[in-house]
Amino acid sequence: MVTATRGLFAAGSRRPGVTLMELMITVAILSIVFSIAAPILNQANRQFILNSTRVQLQQEARAVMYIITRNLRQAQAATITIDRADATQPFYSRITFTKEAATAGVSPTLVFQQEGATLYQVIGGARKPLSKNLKYLAFTFPRSDDMGIISVSLTLEKKIFEGRTKALHMASEKVRIMN
Repeated sequence: MVTATRGLFAAGSRRPGVTLMELMITVAILSIVFSIAAPILNQANRQFILNSTRVQLQQEARAVMYIITRNLRQAQAATITIDRADATQPFYSRITFTKEAATAGVSPTLVFQQEGATLYQVIGGARKPLSKNLKYLAFTFPRSDDMGIISVSLTLEKKIFEGRTKALHMASEKVRIMN
């Protein structure tokens, strides 16, 4: 005679839980998944950092080029001097000029110069850093017969990971002096 109610642990049934073999198989499968996923996640993280750094450098370079070219267009051509701040700086890494008279007959003198990895804008005596990621800056006259056109080149560089850097070069070939 069979009893009407079978208990949870009736004859022929197992106890609930996992065996050691099932646990070992689960751990092995998870370790394989993590060993495959870890490099993929690491690469995705590096790609994100690289793209984010590229976007930051592009925004910074565009802002710097906008400020320099906007001011250069308003320069008095006869007052432009291209040199370097001192012997430790690259050639052609400083430009000095006077802008057209703005208000009350005052003509401010502007200087854009590289000092190490920093690009400074100097108006009067006030120094303002425009970028702290500057690798290279050059102001040149692309044509020897026309001193009213200036070429501006800059390279920004930023450290990203594992001692690697990301660099962005930007050049504006024809900044025409309007005055």
